[in-house]
Amino acid sequence: MVVVAPKNKSVESLEGLHLYHGAISNCSMRVRMTLIEKGLDWTSHHLDLVKKENVTEEYFGIHPAGLVPALVHDGVVHIESNDIIDYLDEIYPEPTLRSKDNEAEMLEWLKLSGSIHMTGIKPYIYFKRMSGRVKKSKEEEEEYMRLQKDPAMREFHRKFSGSGGIDPKDVAAAEAVLDNAFTKLDKALEGNEWIMGDQFTLADISWVPVYFTMDGADYPFEKHPNIVRWAKALGQKKSYQEGILKWCADFAKA
Repeated sequence: MVVVAPKNKSVESLEGLHLYHGAISNCSMRVRMTLIEKGLDWTSHHLDLVKKENVTEEYFGIHPAGLVPALVHDGVVHIESNDIIDYLDEIYPEPTLRSKDNEAEMLEWLKLSGSIHMTGIKPYIYFKRMSGRVKKSKEEEEEYMRLQKDPAMREFHRKFSGSGGIDPKDVAAAEAVLDNAFTKLDKALEGNEWIMGDQFTLADISWVPVYFTMDGADYPFEKHPNIVRWAKALGQKKSYQEGILKWCADFAKA
């Protein structure tokens, strides 16, 4: 569980569940799906990432890297989406989203999806769909660099969303990361309804937003028929329709 002490002290007075999130953010999708699966009441604080609504002193005072999502629960700020969904399932245990047979393996799937975010998911999406939409003016770049203290995020910005071009080598490296991860996921789904077998768990919630965004960015999923079958089944769930499609239907692959 990743908890941060906010510089923006106004959030410490918030009661209940408040989610700061972005529509197309796959990390935000995970948390929205979990909240819906749990049937929880939550207050939405949507930030338009294309309009750089997260690049403000106010929001960096909530999330120190200016990323989404951030969950404020009774004034306590939680970050890192996979930690958030694990936290929600622990404190709201019904209906359970934990693997009844192998919780450790389930958590490894969460860890893997998080580990490829900066090395695979973000570079691929920015190159395929977002680069022209998130370009910053000189003034916006300067403001972002003033607020952003995280070295990894500064380097990512320099490569993918700053004024410079995208190096094809970085895109090729991202594709290799994704290929390895999806090959593993496809193999795990062979003969199984869900990632953990016959039980829908946090592992599925962690990975289906990755599928959605990568499919929208034209990743060749025809190489992974088990993933395609699994994602089609997930598309029938209320949490998918309301936690993903409702917020970013225009990103879905036609």
